[in-house]
Amino acid sequence: MTRRDRASAEQAGRWAERVAALYLQLKGYRIRGRRIRRAPIEIDLLAEKGDTLVVVEVKYRRTLDEAVFALKPEAVRRLERLASQLAAEAGWRRWPRPVAANVRVDLIALAPWAWPRHIRGVRP
Repeated sequence: MTRRDRASAEQAGRWAERVAALYLQLKGYRIRGRRIRRAPIEIDLLAEKGDTLVVVEVKYRRTLDEAVFALKPEAVRRLERLASQLAAEAGWRRWPRPVAANVRVDLIALAPWAWPRHIRGVRP
């Protein structure tokens, strides 16, 4: 992959994350953080709805099916572990409220000329 290809993919990924955040906000979610880095994992979006802390993975591909299948089970397991750690951290700088009662991993799949697909509670 060339430098130009990487830059283009990075730009598309940032656009997809903005679209996903707006989509979630329209559905009543509160965005708590973006691009949260905890080596070696990066959370695309951290959201909250009710008493649930939601780690959101955003995938943008040519088709919605490609986007859905781009999220590998190993990645889901890593995100689940990180989500539990974040929920347990009292006073975490991006999570100023008390510990969430529920934690889950969601996927927002995006593709050109298609409505976003929100898959709640992704399982490995």
